[in-house]
Amino acid sequence: MCLNLNFEDMIKAGIIGGSGYTGGELIRILLHHPATEIDFVFSTTRAGKLLTTAHADLIGQTDMTFTGDVNLNVDVVFLCLGHGNSTKFLQEHPFSSTTKIIDLSNDFRLDADANFEGKQFIYGLPELNRKKIEEAQYIANPGCFATAIQLALLPLAKAKKINSDVHINAVTGSTGAGVSPSATSHFSWRNNNVSWYKPFTHQHLGEIKESLTSLQSNTQHLFFIPNRGNFTRGILATAYLHFEESIEEAIQLYTDFYKHAKFTHVAKEPLHLKQVVNTNQCHVHLHKHENTLLITSAIDNLLKGASGQAVQNMNLIFGLEEDLGLNLKAGVF
Repeated sequence: MCLNLNFEDMIKAGIIGGSGYTGGELIRILLHHPATEIDFVFSTTRAGKLLTTAHADLIGQTDMTFTGDVNLNVDVVFLCLGHGNSTKFLQEHPFSSTTKIIDLSNDFRLDADANFEGKQFIYGLPELNRKKIEEAQYIANPGCFATAIQLALLPLAKAKKINSDVHINAVTGSTGAGVSPSATSHFSWRNNNVSWYKPFTHQHLGEIKESLTSLQSNTQHLFFIPNRGNFTRGILATAYLHFEESIEEAIQLYTDFYKHAKFTHVAKEPLHLKQVVNTNQCHVHLHKHENTLLITSAIDNLLKGASGQAVQNMNLIFGLEEDLGLNLKAGVF
């Protein structure tokens, strides 16, 4: 049910680590979210500086500045910190017992890490855990590769159809490496180039496996090859496995699984990234060759793979319409 909010009812939001890509996308979304007011944007490196010094796309939209102070009583706080830093930040900043916490790092995604000092973090993939998210106070937002791959495979796991090894290949844009420059993210190296990294060992495999085995206990091995693409944003993932049923049965299986999903849709035609970049959408396409099923999924790594999904989770927690503030259009031209 959507709440009728006036100014006094506005959700006060804080953003920790607001100078990076995910922080910038959160600011962009929340500035135009009809039920949310940004209370503060915390940054240790840019305190006192205008948000627009880090995010030039916000010129004319806000005159807010970064702050080095934290309001521990906000309604919701988004942690956009490097992996391993959210735990330390929460230990040093005890938020109020009513503050909702949405963490975008991988600190609390796995079952073994989900309970932190009495705070039980729920894995924030709405297509899998919507009801738990609606009742949660603490959310571990999924990883970007993890989101794309899980949404490609969850319907099969639900139907107990992952009965062979799954081979996965996915390519991500340079924003997936974060805002700090590195040897493989600067323009001269990335342009006109492509390469794999962390083959078979990517850190998102753990959360993917836990989600799949929650639906099908005997899920087979996942062979995952992540790739760096020579573009800025988006993930295109392909996965294939043995599947003896017809393509029509596969399409029906996916259509039924996602029939109530706001942002995940089964496409009739093969996918390309421009369909989803700058949106919170995930598009999934199915193709069958002999007894092999090929599943393709596409997302924007900064939105459905990070900040957009975080706001989607916020909407669910506060009883708002799930897509509030997230009706973003792709630029396909």
